[in-house]
Amino acid sequence: MTRIAVGGFLHETNTFAPTKATYQAFVHGGGWPSMVLGRDVLTIRNINVGLAGFIEAAEANGWELVPTIFAAATPSAHVAKDAYERIAKLLVDGIAAAGRIDAVYLDLHGAMVAEHVDDGEGEILSRVRKLIGRELPLVVSLDLHANVTPEMFGHADALIAYRTYPHVDMAATGRACAKHLALLLQANQRFAKAFRQLPFLIPISWQATCDQPAKGIYEKLAAFEGEAVPTLSFAPGFPAADFAHCGPSVFAYGRTQADADAAADSIAALVEGHEDDFDGKIYSPDEGVCLAIELSKTARKPVIIADTQDNPGAGGDSDTTGMLRALVRNRAERAATGVIYDPESARAAHQAGSGATVTLALGGKSGIPGDAPYKETFVVEKLSDGNFIAPGPYFGGRAMQMGASACLRIGDVRVIVASHKAQLADQAMYRYVGVEPTEQKILVNKSSVHFRADFEPIAEKLLICAAPGAMPADTAALPWRRLRPGIRLKPNGAAFVPPRSRSTG
Repeated sequence: MTRIAVGGFLHETNTFAPTKATYQAFVHGGGWPSMVLGRDVLTIRNINVGLAGFIEAAEANGWELVPTIFAAATPSAHVAKDAYERIAKLLVDGIAAAGRIDAVYLDLHGAMVAEHVDDGEGEILSRVRKLIGRELPLVVSLDLHANVTPEMFGHADALIAYRTYPHVDMAATGRACAKHLALLLQANQRFAKAFRQLPFLIPISWQATCDQPAKGIYEKLAAFEGEAVPTLSFAPGFPAADFAHCGPSVFAYGRTQADADAAADSIAALVEGHEDDFDGKIYSPDEGVCLAIELSKTARKPVIIADTQDNPGAGGDSDTTGMLRALVRNRAERAATGVIYDPESARAAHQAGSGATVTLALGGKSGIPGDAPYKETFVVEKLSDGNFIAPGPYFGGRAMQMGASACLRIGDVRVIVASHKAQLADQAMYRYVGVEPTEQKILVNKSSVHFRADFEPIAEKLLICAAPGAMPADTAALPWRRLRPGIRLKPNGAAFVPPRSRSTG
């Protein structure tokens, strides 16, 4: 029987964010499944996760799976050295203890930076490759936001990235990895491969695959695949990791080197040809709220605003108060926002009890310039233990554990407050504290794009606002120091010049 060692280790690192990822962050998982070891890894199924899709396809193929570890954490600043080394050791040791295996599949993110390692995935793949040798196939699923490095590309026999943002195809990508691995095992030979890094950073707000230009790019990418090119990926990258290989890339696998090169070059040229289109309108908090109020006067569905710069899916702490202040300041009606991460305020609400009033210094605790706790008196409308299922297309039925949570009201604005972080990408993240999202005039979600999967069908209009936060909508606004020289800091933006060159130039 074919035996495949499997595991997962995922983190999207914003090196400019305020909070690092500890070992306990991986134990809890945030919006991901909690950490599991050994045979328990195989319980990750029937949800939208790469490993779940691979397990499903592998079992259909009759493969025996040898599980190691699955660990993932909410995006944040660097992965702590202790957390990285403990989890990496469990993964590599698990493969070493697997006995005879025919291949390895790993579910990775592709944008992990640790305190001591810039290229988190490249280092993991290097250790695994050293262990298994060059002969065994090593196939990896990656996030669409992967910052793919030459080391990652060199160590893996195939890297296959998601094609949707919101990422509704994570499990499908795991199944695609199983399909490609089957080709490798049947042919007993490797495919030729090609890798291209692209010359400009792409802000995440404009990477949405339900809109142009990304929608059309992925349609053409899929059309390239076939007998000559079994798999082809475009990763727009995660533009908040300050190291040399941050940025978009294309990677292709072909029957011949000419096949791989032609596919990679075609998609790279297509992306570069759309540089002008990777941009759009960003509103200030007051502009966005005032427009939403005006639109809501005739709207039949909620106007939904993305609080994009405090997106916990991009490293924000999900606790800034700029958009909440704008809602209250402009007297928004039937408005709701969340999720604000503030365990202290959630605990105070629980102590006060449902129906009570409570004075809080809400949110604003992550030290973001231009932000501060919002000191006001709120009505406690509903309390929750934070345990619920998120059935929408992004979370895909995951069990959420938000900890002690509350719905607070100030004026006609309702605020969802929780004790754990996860981006508001599912309607259930309002309902679990008694707010029906479809009955609101305005919703402000701490998310950039993932919320679209569940909220676009109920939205009158989507707006993007930039209140103070850890993930600037304008990638050129970040204090970059370590990018590769010459990459443009945003579409049609200035080329990066290393600080030393600036001082001597």
